[in-house]
Amino acid sequence: MTDQHPATSTSPAARTESPRRRWAGLVFISVAVALIIVDSTIINVAIPSIVRDLAITSTQVQWVQESYTLVFAALLLVFGTLADRYGRRRILLLGVVIFAAASVLASAAQSGDLLIGARLIQGIGGAMVLPTTLSLINANFRGRDRGIAFAIWGSTIGGMVAVGPLLGGWLTTYFSWRWAFGINVPLGVIIVIGVLVFVSESKDAGEPRRVDVVGAVLSVITSATLVFGLIEGRSYGWWLTNKPMVIGGFTWPYSISPIPIAFAITLLAGTAFILWGLSRQRAGKTTLLAFSLFRIASFRNGNIAALIVSLGEFGIILSLPLWLQNVLGYDALQTGFVLLALAIGSFVASGFAGAYGNRVSPEMIVRVGIVLEIVGVAGLGLVITADASWLSIVPFLFVYGMGVGLATAQLTGVVLKDVPVEKSGQGSGTSSTARQIGSALGIAVLGTVLFTSVGSSLDAKLADVPGLPESARTQVVDAVVDSAGAAIPALEAQSPAVAAAARDAFSEGTRYSAFAAAGFLVIGLLATLRLSGTAPHRDGREPEADAGAQASAAVTPADKPV
Repeated sequence: MTDQHPATSTSPAARTESPRRRWAGLVFISVAVALIIVDSTIINVAIPSIVRDLAITSTQVQWVQESYTLVFAALLLVFGTLADRYGRRRILLLGVVIFAAASVLASAAQSGDLLIGARLIQGIGGAMVLPTTLSLINANFRGRDRGIAFAIWGSTIGGMVAVGPLLGGWLTTYFSWRWAFGINVPLGVIIVIGVLVFVSESKDAGEPRRVDVVGAVLSVITSATLVFGLIEGRSYGWWLTNKPMVIGGFTWPYSISPIPIAFAITLLAGTAFILWGLSRQRAGKTTLLAFSLFRIASFRNGNIAALIVSLGEFGIILSLPLWLQNVLGYDALQTGFVLLALAIGSFVASGFAGAYGNRVSPEMIVRVGIVLEIVGVAGLGLVITADASWLSIVPFLFVYGMGVGLATAQLTGVVLKDVPVEKSGQGSGTSSTARQIGSALGIAVLGTVLFTSVGSSLDAKLADVPGLPESARTQVVDAVVDSAGAAIPALEAQSPAVAAAARDAFSEGTRYSAFAAAGFLVIGLLATLRLSGTAPHRDGREPEADAGAQASAAVTPADKPV
């Protein structure tokens, strides 16, 4: 037996607040999103300075970049559910405080291990922030206003992907890499004050319920092992061990790679998570994930499309900065300026969505956005060469940014449009997790395409360099691949012919990575064809007064306390 909840979970203050206060609150919600998105991208241009300052190893470099993603993806579902139950604004504020505190630790780190630990804590704070921003928008906006709010939220994400490298390049070039983390502290203070003043609390209207601890643990294990396997597969080997995994004093002793073991744990923990959740739901007990949400076609098909689109959506951002700096010779700030075209395109898309959101169905806007992404990424693949200039790159980045701004925001709205408000935290957590898993898979696959292509192409090109023995050729290939292209500038002084071959090979790898990203986006476009469109009203209202209320009839609450 389950208890029934009303269709809305917003507080009385939230339902009666003025539109001006609600839109002011959206500004600070968007800044909170920007905080965590910028930090996840700002590290890319700061890494060379961190290596020089802290003398960290290549393995530590990898973990500095990936530890945040692992924790972030693993905890999204947990905090999305906790936000529904204990207050979305409360969890958002706690997440911002944790994130800012971890940024202080990162900016003061004197070793690679301390920096990695700070990044792990940042991931916890980030996992609190992202799903709560989504669910607060879903709870506080309706009709045409909700579409505009989601457009602003999505464009903020798309734009910050480019602003992060720009800000990081400026801070690293003129100040220190430590300010790339330290900037989060004043921003965190501004967010906390703004949210407290302008954002009303929002949570489940039912009686307090206990958290499904077993489900939470299984969710974390499933997400963490899956993301670990997807990211680390290229390093440790997808089946046989390429290099031993070392954790503290433990070294992986087996010929079989730890990656298939991680995937096996993912499968077992994921299966156990589903069976455990369904059994609790049948018993009327609280569950981490409202499995019945997948009965809603827009939620189910939208998440499938979001996962596939994410495979190719941001993958090019992995390889493009490396190519710009190591092949074209741009510094960190110049790289940031080139990527700014993506941010401009994303914000232009926000204006388009606001103007036409009440005339064109969200599903159609999603498809147009993905088509623009395909054109932008494929165009980049066509113009990337060792002697390309920023003039040929910027137009395609602008088109790509427009696509990201349209597709990201509207696809989020499509996923959540029929989800009851009291389930919005769980729904947004699921949606964000699908995107993060898709992004992790995309980074793993596109990273493999990039570095495998660079290695094979460079080996073939060096075979044609006269007087270069095979042992030296192998050393050059390993140096270029292992350093992600950072060794290319140093090769110029030793052998211009070898450096030219390395630049050509890295350009080829970046080009193939772009084409692979475009291929994923094509599959994502096909996946959106399963989304059924709903014609908007001329006045911009939703077809129903409350989509969440209508969907609640199709969702069986699993909210009864244990």
